[in-house]
Amino acid sequence: MTGNQQLRPTAAPTLAAAALAGLAVGGLVRPVVERNGGVAPSVTWAAPLTLLVFAVVLLALARSTYQTLHQRRERIEPRKAVNLLVLGKASALAGAVVGGAYAGYALSFASDLETALPRERVTRSVVACLVALGVMVGGLLLERACRVPGSDDEDEPGRGGGVASGNPGH
Repeated sequence: MTGNQQLRPTAAPTLAAAALAGLAVGGLVRPVVERNGGVAPSVTWAAPLTLLVFAVVLLALARSTYQTLHQRRERIEPRKAVNLLVLGKASALAGAVVGGAYAGYALSFASDLETALPRERVTRSVVACLVALGVMVGGLLLERACRVPGSDDEDEPGRGGGVASGNPGH
């Protein structure tokens, strides 16, 4: 970033595109594996549980960061603030992709719900998808918590104070 450019919040169209890309990839896993003579992978509970732990960590970081910057009006070391911001943006995108992938995988079994194994894959994939959306929300909240008070997007150009903005007051 140079001069008076600001890092913008992750946009909904970006998240939608990431989720659609994940949906396409997730939907292709079963047909590609089965076409090559394999068995579609099962979804263990470890996947949604891991995502849940990550979502909780992100939400806790978002809350702590928000309290530090917006309620107590304290400063955060710039490197730490940028790292939190990057973690938030990356997590929001990853949550969208992973959520889309699990949704696509679940949809690939939608016509086979009368048997136990496909139904189990769908159930666990849907749970993983929902928890991945929690990761996305946690990432977005962390990203927004990193915004310096008074740095709304409607500010005059160059006068915002986002974490990754240039010199304030320029």
